Amino acid sequence: MFLGTLLKYYAVTTDFGTSSVAFFGTQLPTSAAWASFGFAVFGVGYEMTGITVSKAMVRWFTGHELALAMGIQLAMARLGTAAALSISAPVARHFTLSTPLLVALAFLIIGLLAFLVFCVMDRKLDKNGQGMEENSSSSDEFRFSDIIVTLRNPGFWLITIFCVLFYSAVSPFLKFSTKLMVIKYGVDPDIAGFFSSIAPFGTILMTPLFGLVFDRFGRGVTLVITGALMLTAVHFGFSLPMHSSAIAIALMVVLSIGYSLAPAALWPCVPKIIPLKCLGTAYSMIFFIQNFGRAIIPMFVGRANETDPSYTTSMLIFGFTALGAALTAIVMLYTDRKKGYGLQLPNIKKA
Repeated sequence: MFLGTLLKYYAVTTDFGTSSVAFFGTQLPTSAAWASFGFAVFGVGYEMTGITVSKAMVRWFTGHELALAMGIQLAMARLGTAAALSISAPVARHFTLSTPLLVALAFLIIGLLAFLVFCVMDRKLDKNGQGMEENSSSSDEFRFSDIIVTLRNPGFWLITIFCVLFYSAVSPFLKFSTKLMVIKYGVDPDIAGFFSSIAPFGTILMTPLFGLVFDRFGRGVTLVITGALMLTAVHFGFSLPMHSSAIAIALMVVLSIGYSLAPAALWPCVPKIIPLKCLGTAYSMIFFIQNFGRAIIPMFVGRANETDPSYTTSMLIFGFTALGAALTAIVMLYTDRKKGYGLQLPNIKKA
């Protein structure tokens, strides 16, 4: 991630003149090509980090408040998202275009140092014999056949499809929402980012709370369905011909609740379906397939924006994508009852 951000900083601060690069039949300015390459490198690191952190959380907190732990971890991640959405544009406008990238580089160095400290703690846990017993038996060692076992699991595919649809309706929208606030709702460009950051800021408080609810009371798939339906209602609400900034704020607040509910209950469900030895592979495949949706949906939205400057079509695309996620979660609930995964059961059993 540090290397990718460094490449993007190089792209932004270097004068390439009028040179361009051929890319899929179009000509990209050289600066844009380098920036895209840097963002791609950053994305690879981001996915590697997500897989590692998710596996580590399960390894340390299984049998304890796993959903709460994952909720706190997601909340910290959302804090970074909210900060990026809210301050990047004002900082770039009042300083230089490269200043937000310098801030990102500084935080990435801090994050790298924090992970190195964690690695020392993790090894110490193993040496003290306190780690999970995933390596205690040769029968628990990872085999490539485990990939086939994972792919044959219907619960894995339902979670994967849900992630594709749900995150395709959230992540691209958050990047697009600042422009939506400015053009459709007449929000000042300097504060439009704060409107967009309502959702990630809200998840900072609510995701750990909903994770605690799941740990204590269960109903994980019910929480997932509720979050997806709230997201659907928000996107269809943004498609209506209403231009009040107060309505936009209300919809973003509801979005923050739905964006907290679904992930807080979804990610702790994965270890209930996938064995620990296959968990890293499962997370990597989920993220891999999920990114196809996060790449394709923005293409459709971009083309829709060119033909419909009111953004109604774009919001309908997001809305139907979120509705597909909700329907997938309903199928997940039926499968859980049939297969007995225990997705509706609390993580912490009462004494």
